[in-house]
Formats: sequence, structure tokens, C-alpha cells
Amino acid sequence: MVSHFLVLLLSLLLFIGGDAAVFTLQNKCNITIWPGILSGGGHPLLMNGGLQLQQNETAQIKAPTGWSGRFWPRTQCNFDTTGKGTCATADCGGVLQCNGAGGTPPASLAEFTLDSPMDFYDVSFVDGFNIPMSVYPSGGSGNCSNVQCSSDINLQCPQELQVKTTNGTIIGCKSACLAFNKPEYCCSEEFNNPNICKPTKYSQYFKTACPDAYSYPYDDATSTFTCKGADYLISFC
Repeated sequence: MVSHFLVLLLSLLLFIGGDAAVFTLQNKCNITIWPGILSGGGHPLLMNGGLQLQQNETAQIKAPTGWSGRFWPRTQCNFDTTGKGTCATADCGGVLQCNGAGGTPPASLAEFTLDSPMDFYDVSFVDGFNIPMSVYPSGGSGNCSNVQCSSDINLQCPQELQVKTTNGTIIGCKSACLAFNKPEYCCSEEFNNPNICKPTKYSQYFKTACPDAYSYPYDDATSTFTCKGADYLISFC
């Protein structure tokens, strides 16, 4: 007969090892995209870090309790049968499954830290922008606000931030930090302080287009959201 203590222990282990959330990735773009996934230190990889989503396709991904990490879209990718190739934006080392590598900026990001003790989540353009993306919580308790960005920032991207294909099509919009590598844009060195590093005309461009998203590193007040016990829809475009 299993002792009462062992029953409690098994129940606790099942709780600890359970799924914290289900992420549903939805491609509403009129093109195929290749979402990348990066887990935080010590957390398991999801989907080996990458997958392909055709137009109108969805994928569900279970994340364990306490998981943290980010999702981002890659565009104009071409992979061979072994999963090697390149993407025009947000490439993660020339492979389909990023396997622990992040995306090369500019890249739109959806970031999550689950069960801490609430879930913290945001959409961030601190690393620039390539595809619109939004986050919609469901089934949770607390604030649980939607984080919406359907604006194609590339269409009005300032010229000095534009990333173009060889035929001149704008496929990404750099952050000012990436474009100019100056402390006042990166909130680094003497500007590594929220009281000193303030919005610039470039970060305000991103903020105007998508008010819910991070536009520069110290944009926490209007860009970090919390929920508890939710699942999350990540919608591209």
C-alpha cells in the first residue's frame, strides 16, 4: 500500500512538473513565417527552438511551470531537408530549429516569465521590428490585458533605421541602438539609468505605432503586463 506521504510527494512532483501554459502561435500574415523560440537559462527548449507556420496555420506549444523565454518571427527563410539555410530577417544562425540561439536584430519579440508568482509578459521592439505581433491571454486571473500591435512599422520606418532587400523592399526597422550604437539610444554606460535614459524621437516612433509595446529599454511602465494561470495566443500580423 502506498503511504499517505508518498501520495503527497507524488502529487507535489506532478504539480511541479506540470504544464504552466499553452502557447498558441497563429500566422495571420499573408506570407509563411518561421517563429523562433529562445528559453531562458536553465529552462527547457520548446520545439527545439523553431518551426514553420504557413499562412493561417497555428501551432500549440506547452510550456512547463516556471518557464521563461521569447518568441519571434523570421521571414523569407529557405531551409534544405537538413534544416539548414538562411532567413532575411531575425535569423538564428542559419538553422530551422534555433536550438538555444537568439534572433539577429531587428526582430519583434514576445517575452514571457511564467509563475513568478504571476506571469509577466510583453511585446518588445527594443531589438527593432520585422513583423507585427500581439499577445492575447485567456483563462487567467488578474489584469491579463491584451498586448496588441497590428501596425506594420516597416511602412513608415525612418530611412536611417530601414533594413532593405536587394530590390529595395523594407523588411525590417532597426532600433536606434542597433543603428547608431550610442549610449543615449542603448541606455548603456552613463545612460544606464531610467532617470537619465529617456524616450527619443526614434523610440517615440515605435511607441506611437504600438503603444502597448516596449519602445526602448526603460519603457516598463506602459509595456509590462501580468496575469496568473493563463494560456497565451501569440498572433503574427
